[in-house]
Order: sequence, then C-alpha cells, then structure tokens
Amino acid sequence: MSSHSSFKPASATSFCAIGVDVGGTKIAAGIVTFPGAGMVARRALPTFPKRGGEPVLADVLRLAKELIEEASELELRVGAIGVGVCELVDLTGQIASANCISWEGIPIQEQLQPLAPTFVEADVRAAALGEAMFGAGHQFKTFIYLTVGTGISSCFVIDGCPFPGARGAAGTIASSPLTAVCERCGNIEHRTLEEIASGPALVTRYNLRAAGRVHSAEEVIAAANAGDPAATAVVRSAGDALGKTVALLVNALDPEAVVVGGGLGSSGGTFWECFEATTRRLIWSDLNRNLPMLTAGLKGDAGLIGAAAAACLKLKSEKASQP
Repeated sequence: MSSHSSFKPASATSFCAIGVDVGGTKIAAGIVTFPGAGMVARRALPTFPKRGGEPVLADVLRLAKELIEEASELELRVGAIGVGVCELVDLTGQIASANCISWEGIPIQEQLQPLAPTFVEADVRAAALGEAMFGAGHQFKTFIYLTVGTGISSCFVIDGCPFPGARGAAGTIASSPLTAVCERCGNIEHRTLEEIASGPALVTRYNLRAAGRVHSAEEVIAAANAGDPAATAVVRSAGDALGKTVALLVNALDPEAVVVGGGLGSSGGTFWECFEATTRRLIWSDLNRNLPMLTAGLKGDAGLIGAAAAACLKLKSEKASQP
C-alpha cells in the first residue's frame, strides 16, 4: 500500500522534478521543487526485491505516473525524473550490479523517458548530493557521506560534488571481507561489514544469539537501548565494526566531516555511541580526531531529494552542452 502526504506549496516559478529512491526495503518517491528542495508530495511502497527487477520497475513507473498526475492537479509540470538505486551505477547512468535490485541490463531510463527526461544514479551518491546541497553537508567543502540501512555504502563529496571514481564504483566499503584470525583457536572469520553492521545483519545475529524472533533492526536497536544484553552485544559490535571502517576512510581522505544517513545510521543510542567512540579512537592524527560526525539533515528524504536534484543538474548540463 502506498502512503501519501502533502508538504510545502510550490511557487509558480519553481522547477519541479520527481525523485525516486529505490532501496532494498522500500521505494520512496516524491515531487520536489527547486531551487529550495520543497517537498510537495511523497509516496512509499515496500520494495520486495526478491520478486525480480521487472515488478520493482513496474512499481516505480506507477509511482512516477501517479505523482505526475498529482503535479498536474497542482498546476506543476514535472521537468525531470531522478532515480537513485542501491546498486553500482556507471558514469553513463547504466546499472552495473545486481546485488539487491535485479535491474542490470534493463533499460530503466528508456522506460521512464516518455514521462519526463530521466536520469539514474547510485543511491548513495544521490543522497550525498542532497546532503551537500540542502542538508548537513552544506557547510563543508569535503565530507564523507555514509548510508547505513539495508546495505552500507559511502561517498566522498568534494566541493559539493559526489566523487564517483574512475568507473562509478567508488564507495563500496561494505563488501570486502573483514578477515580476522582467532589467535587462540585459529578460526578464520570472513564476514563483510554488511554481514556485521547492516540492518538485516543485526536481525540475523540477534536471532541466532538470543534465539529470538525479531523482524527488524529497529527492534534490535530498541532492545539494546532498553538494556537487553544480547541486543547490546550485537549492536555494540556492529557500531564498532562500522567505526573501524570509517576511521580508515578518515585516515585516508582527511575530510572536514562525516555525515551519516540511512535508517540505522540515524538511529542514535547505543549504536551511534559505539560507532562514534570507535571511529574517534582509531583516527590516527590529532588533527582530525575531533572532526564533526553528524546525522543526515534531510533524514529519510536525502535519497529522493538528492535523486531529484541530480536529475535537475544533469538536465541543465545536457541543455548547456547542446549547440
């Protein structure tokens, strides 16, 4: 079932775009007006990615059509559509992985193009752009944006521009094994950061440890904040693992700040306390150990606002390059 609510009214001179944030848990979409990033309407659906790529795309198309109709009723014309997806997206806007959403090889832009000029971006770069333009990153020339939720990824922002890397694959911090060998028994752990600190990982690890039956990371976080020993151990170890990785990024890149979004990244409490403490402890230099560590200013809307903003900027760039 979709959810809908109205927000700020738009002026007659606003540029209007639809932002779509396709995550592993939900698809969020909204009408966004610029230059102020005003949210006119917002809708959301569960993703259910195991259905396959085509049904997820059908839901995105339906949401986009509904929002275009609503914009028309409000006498707004949608000038562009931006789609942020939790996959690798190359420098040409083509989806280059199928870790969660099976869209690789599917012409996403072409199917949405009849509705409005459409641009596809990696969700973490879209959210980082949203934070750089309108959120907690606006005051910084450089910052690391981190999203922690169903998955974990990062983006380095330089002068307001998310850095994509040479091929569009920068920021995949959570996929490499965090190999550890026990000095007592010799057991070798090959888990990745996402298998330790993502939302689904918290659920799996808590249920194994406590023979529990929780269904969401929010339940594990709430249990930890309430003092549940098993939940506390899982959440603290997750925050610790994330902190070790972010400290490495800070040591390598020396950003002005770290901005954290995503449902789990913004949860606060035990998870944030352990994450921040570990990060600061493992930052090597006194010069940057006390850098600002902030939660995303746009909260859960960073992805869809950023996707809409990315579409506006890319459309403007395309028009400027035309003879």
